[in-house]
Amino acid sequence: MDATTAERRFDLPEPDAFTRPYWQAAAEGRLLLRRCRSCGRAHHYPREFCPHCWSEDVIWEPATGRATLYTWSVVHRNDLPPFGGRVPYVAAVVDLAEGPRMMTELVDAPEPRAGLDLTVAFREGVPVFRPAAD
Repeated sequence: MDATTAERRFDLPEPDAFTRPYWQAAAEGRLLLRRCRSCGRAHHYPREFCPHCWSEDVIWEPATGRATLYTWSVVHRNDLPPFGGRVPYVAAVVDLAEGPRMMTELVDAPEPRAGLDLTVAFREGVPVFRPAAD
């Protein structure tokens, strides 16, 4: 790893004009989705068009922050900063209550299991998920 790579963080977003509302909301502790006004379906990751019907009539909307664990993998090695200091960590795919699937990190879950109820949390403005309180 060269000096430039060693100084760069690979866990923080690089917002652009389109994704800036998403990342600003996340920095405030809010999760946003895109919803198509033509077909009514929500999608994630944010896009300027609906991946279901291809309409460009899509809007930002707040998500509930609820999800269920679909699948996960425990990562034991990652040389990119700052992940090396976090191993082992749990990379996960969750089903958001609104329908879309989202790649994320699972935190505070010593025994993950499919179907686990989750709630969103934020680490440095990045959404992660943890088990929901009973």
